[in-house]
Amino acid sequence: MDPQNIPSAGEVVLPEGRSYTVHFSRFQTVPERMMSLGLQIQNCLLVTDENVGALYQADLEKAFESAGGSFHSIILPPGESTKSPRQLERIYEFALSTGITRSTPVVALGGGVIGDIAGFAAATLLRGLPLVHVPTTLVAQVDSSIGGKTGLNHSTGKNLIGSFYQPRMVCADFDTLRTLSDREWTSGMAEVIKHALILDINFFRWIEEHIDGIVARDYKLVPAFVACAAAIKCEVVSADEFESDHRMILNFGHTFGHALERSLGFKSITHGEAVAIGMKAALHLSVLLGNKIELDRIFSVLSSIPVPSIPDSISIDNLCLSMTTDKKRTALRLRFVVLSGIGKAYVTADVPTESVSEAWRRALAR
Repeated sequence: MDPQNIPSAGEVVLPEGRSYTVHFSRFQTVPERMMSLGLQIQNCLLVTDENVGALYQADLEKAFESAGGSFHSIILPPGESTKSPRQLERIYEFALSTGITRSTPVVALGGGVIGDIAGFAAATLLRGLPLVHVPTTLVAQVDSSIGGKTGLNHSTGKNLIGSFYQPRMVCADFDTLRTLSDREWTSGMAEVIKHALILDINFFRWIEEHIDGIVARDYKLVPAFVACAAAIKCEVVSADEFESDHRMILNFGHTFGHALERSLGFKSITHGEAVAIGMKAALHLSVLLGNKIELDRIFSVLSSIPVPSIPDSISIDNLCLSMTTDKKRTALRLRFVVLSGIGKAYVTADVPTESVSEAWRRALAR
């Protein structure tokens, strides 16, 4: 991707007429864009959380009303714990009480948590309702709203209940990123840096050159930072919708990161922070497997993401045990995404257990 030529939209190209556009535009354009796709804008189902709803629901409602539309809204608690069967049941009960039909669009307004649970509700209500994503966080705009992954967490592990269910459209409004906390912003940076590391050395060089401005959220840089990362995700999903092969590289840092999140009870660490630490472990594993990686160069960029210290009570053995429930494992062993160089990722299951433990030790400086 060329950050000097910012795309106005991304495109996920899928068979059977299921392609869709990721628009980089104000969220007030959502009803107009929905109508252009032949979607109804009356009596839609809006799913959001308390924080995002307080910021943007009223403006979105005005946009729908101005276009002759309306929606019924359900407001969920913020946070990872919302991705639960109990909150999903709340959506079901509310949606069915409003008299939805199979033409009723579900509009997901929020970050990755809202997108995941609203997407799963859309996939399963009446065997499938049209889904529209309006992502408001960095992680959601560059990653979770694109590609059709939906799901809930289970006590055994993260995202173990879910489905692939593609949206009809995505509308990413860069201005919503202004209201993120510094921690939310830097956490989201992990997913963008991941995209560059696995596929695009030129994008990584651009991030490297502008890292101070990116951390400071310089809005002259934000459009390129977000749009280029989203375009990479669109390209990967277009090539491998169901993660049978190429798309697995998007899990770089996630097998380690999800284990860390679960070991900490999905508390005290954000998903992006866990992925940042997970990428460090995956980079150490890359080296342990014989790859020649510019670790100092990559760690210099990753160090721009503040992460919490991991208490010694979270043992290496427990982290390794938590990894065994990862949904990306094969029947016999875990699969890891590693790098052979910047912009060159590959998947391997041929990983000695002791190398995984050593990668954890190096990443956590133990």
